[in-house]
Amino acid sequence: MRTKIVWGVLGIGMTLSVGLLSVLDSGNTARAGGRSLTPLMGIERSVGMESIFQTPASIVSQRWESIVIVHSGQPAGSPADIAQEHKSLGYDGLGFHFVIGNGKRMGDGEIHVGYRWLDQQPGADLSGVNSGFNSSSAIEICLIGDGDRRPFSDEQLYRLAQLVDALSDELGISPDAVHLHKDLAGTSSPGQFFPRAQFNELLASMD
Repeated sequence: MRTKIVWGVLGIGMTLSVGLLSVLDSGNTARAGGRSLTPLMGIERSVGMESIFQTPASIVSQRWESIVIVHSGQPAGSPADIAQEHKSLGYDGLGFHFVIGNGKRMGDGEIHVGYRWLDQQPGADLSGVNSGFNSSSAIEICLIGDGDRRPFSDEQLYRLAQLVDALSDELGISPDAVHLHKDLAGTSSPGQFFPRAQFNELLASMD
């Protein structure tokens, strides 16, 4: 009798566990695929970005003309979170080519290489961008955080500079083609606390 009770309890527990996993997974269907470069790769600031150019789809440098930096607008987040948000707006999944974490739901300085970059697809439409700007040839980089409320981390900014420098060198993108979202549209993104001067100094130090 005791054996039957034990097996019965185990069976109920397994059923509940499977049910809970199904509930947790049911809302996580938006495409957020890609790969991540962990913050540990930035130890001693010496690790290059060569792996971002190892893509399944061939990279045609002439198609990429600019880089646009945005923020997520939320204090914490992950590529999966953004993918869900973008899916609700009608996109297939994560709309950005790269996402850089701030230590909240992603590692501080962790770079997520999104499937749009791996597949060499255009990013999602950037809100409010003027009609003269060619969004389909822009590489979109998202910083996790709300730059209107608090500064980004030092590690985020350094990894951003590393990423922009690598992309610019490899693809021949000039410094005047590296934009903040607010340079192109009626938005504050990546926020009032984005340190443009500090970022430019970091970028220049990598040459």
